[in-house]
Amino acid sequence: MDRHQRARDDEGSAARLLALSDGVFAIAMTLLALDITLPAGLDPAGFERALGDVMPNLFAYAISFLVIAAFWRGHHQMFRFTREVDGTVIRFGLLSLGLVALMPFPTTLLAEYGDRPQSVAAYSGAVAAVGAAQLALAVVLWKRPWLSSEALPDSVARNDVADLASTVVVFAIAVPLAFVSPTSAKLWWVVLIPLKAATGKRGKRLRAAGQG
Repeated sequence: MDRHQRARDDEGSAARLLALSDGVFAIAMTLLALDITLPAGLDPAGFERALGDVMPNLFAYAISFLVIAAFWRGHHQMFRFTREVDGTVIRFGLLSLGLVALMPFPTTLLAEYGDRPQSVAAYSGAVAAVGAAQLALAVVLWKRPWLSSEALPDSVARNDVADLASTVVVFAIAVPLAFVSPTSAKLWWVVLIPLKAATGKRGKRLRAAGQG
């Protein structure tokens, strides 16, 4: 009887979802690097050309690695005090992970065809979609305090929602902007830096105040 009870409890624990999440994020990050290769046996001139050709791949890899790492960090922060999950949390969690697993594809588009509006729009849309899924997950966890060992203060939850919403809005705006100018759309992503800095500082301050 106790064995069956433990099994049922384990099925509803957040630890299993987090373990799956870590695996998906790790695989997605690893797949980003697969396109960064140089042919063997190049002469000096061919090596220099090939090295120049691979630079867009390195740029796309760096951007996507930072994006996925930020989503991974936010995902763990959301589940910091979560002890159990229900069907709704699992569905939104799996949706988020499914979109993260797709990130290597738009990253390849950005690396190989970064000057084309369709590629920049697809990449921007993919990041916005991951952000929207994590935003929905954050709201679901916020509205289910009984799943956590410690209730998240509303001020902290609202700041976390604003942080994710800023990602969604910036990359969603970049989708139509890419069809006007792919370069402008990529430069528009930089707007996230001060936005993230502001919400990050505010989040630390709110959490410190809550612990105090």
